[in-house]
Formats: sequence, C-alpha cells, structure tokens
Amino acid sequence: MLNKIIITFVLSTSLSVSAFFPSLDDFPKFPKFPKFPEFPEFPELPRFGEFDPVLLQKFYNQFTDAKPDFEREDRMIGEIEDAVMDGDVEYLPLADNKEMFSIYMEAESNEPKGGVIIMHSRGYHANWDSVIKPIRVGMVAKGWHSLSVQMPVLDKKATYYDYVPIFPYAHERIEAAINFYKKLGVDNIVLIAHGCGAHMAMSYFDKVGDDKINAFVGIGMGATDYKQKVVKRMPLDSMLKPVLDIYGEKDFPGVRRSAKDRQWLMNVANNKKSKQKIINKAGHYYKEKGTSDALVTTIDTWLLSLD
Repeated sequence: MLNKIIITFVLSTSLSVSAFFPSLDDFPKFPKFPKFPEFPEFPELPRFGEFDPVLLQKFYNQFTDAKPDFEREDRMIGEIEDAVMDGDVEYLPLADNKEMFSIYMEAESNEPKGGVIIMHSRGYHANWDSVIKPIRVGMVAKGWHSLSVQMPVLDKKATYYDYVPIFPYAHERIEAAINFYKKLGVDNIVLIAHGCGAHMAMSYFDKVGDDKINAFVGIGMGATDYKQKVVKRMPLDSMLKPVLDIYGEKDFPGVRRSAKDRQWLMNVANNKKSKQKIINKAGHYYKEKGTSDALVTTIDTWLLSLD
C-alpha cells in the first residue's frame, strides 16, 4: 500500500512539474557569443533620427523591397558611354536578361600580370575621373588588364544606410566580372574597390567567400555618412586571400579612425602578405597632385610582392 502511495505521488509531481516548465524547444535561443567580443559581428547602432539601423542588420545581405535606381544608372551610362576614349565598352550578362556596363582595357605588355576588377564608390560610375579612371588606365600601363564595372546606384542624396539594402545586387556583378576574365583565360584576378564599392565587396566576401579571386585591394574602407556606422564587422578576419588596405593621410575621419580595427582583423586572418598602406597627402578622392599616381604604384608594387 505504501509503495502505491509513493508511486502515485511521484507520478503526480512529475506531471505537475512538466506542465509548469516548458519543453526545451520552448526556451529562447540565445545568440552565440561573437568570435571576438572586442569586435562583435553586429555592433550596437544608435537610432538615426526616426530610423532604427538595427533593421539593416536584421536583413543584412538579403534581398528586400529595396532596389537600385536602374533608371538613373541607365542615364549615367548614356552620358558616359560615348566619352570612353581609353578602353572598350563591354556589356556583361546578368540575370533576368539584364546587362552590366563595364570598360575593358588590355595590358600594355606581352606578358600580362593578370586582371584587375575595379569597383567605384557610391553614386559614381565606371569611368569616374577621380580614383577609378586613374586606376583602370594606370594599371594597364603597369602590365595589368583592367575591367572597371558599373555598380548599383541610388538617388544622388542617398546615404550609406540607404545603400546597405542594395549590396546584394553587387554580388552578381562581381561574379560577372570574374567570369569575364575566366573566359579570357585570365586566372590571376584582383578585386580593387573604393569607398562604398569596398562595402559592396565586403558584403560579397561575407556571403560567398574570397576563393574566386587572388587578392583584394580596399581603398578608403569604412567610409560612411555623418553619424552613420558600419552595420556589420568587415570579414577581414576570415579572408584567406591577401588584402591591401590602403587609405589617404587626409582621408575621411571614419576611414582613419577604423584603420586600427581593420588592421587587427587582418592580423587575426594571419596572412603575412596582407598589408595596410597610407598614401601621403591624399584625401578620400585622391585629387591632390601626385596622389593618384602614388596610389597606382602602391597597388602594383604590393601585387608584385605576392609572387
């Protein structure tokens, strides 16, 4: 009789306890600790006026309702296409029967060193006089093929936070440029990106990795707008290919302030060939006398050191 009483008590207690506590599946899933507490994957972002930038983190690298301004892109291309004097215009195929405007130049060498893909900054174009044209023409003189590609654009007043949701549209453009070189038999492929183009490149590496290129050159990385912060940590710590982080002595404050953080992440990746270089007297757009030439020389010299 006593045994029956004990068994009944245990069963009733077990039932009441299980009814009170939810199953393990009902417990909230706690986020994993970031790999580096000093540099969380998604840094804390203050509200920007009425806008909560946490939404950008929640949907980072996902296609949303936000779309590039294709009409403005078409207008820009219409204005610059006939003005391209150095190089040949190439339209590279994209999904949904779309095409990407680009400018290709063959290396001025019987033994080309490889091919560079050049990504312009926010709101500009593939033949932009500052930074982009000096690189695409200058690298050809150094013995490299160059392919300057048109990146997605928005309205002239659009800010960094406006551009973040359209980063995924840059991915297929990078892939199209890589495939262009592959079809030409060019295997030594280097991605060079400036300003917001570098943000788009980081978005690409974050999504698919860097195994399809041989090296990456980021110019003026970390550039944003006033009181706007980079929404996700750059994947420099996980990149396998060598990285050249290059910025101007007089670059934007945010670019210069974050240089130590970028160097720290590159050190974690532990690629001995990765470097950080400063161009003396240069601003973000390399308009100062001699700075664009110094930029091209620095890139070429570093690339040669990788052999």
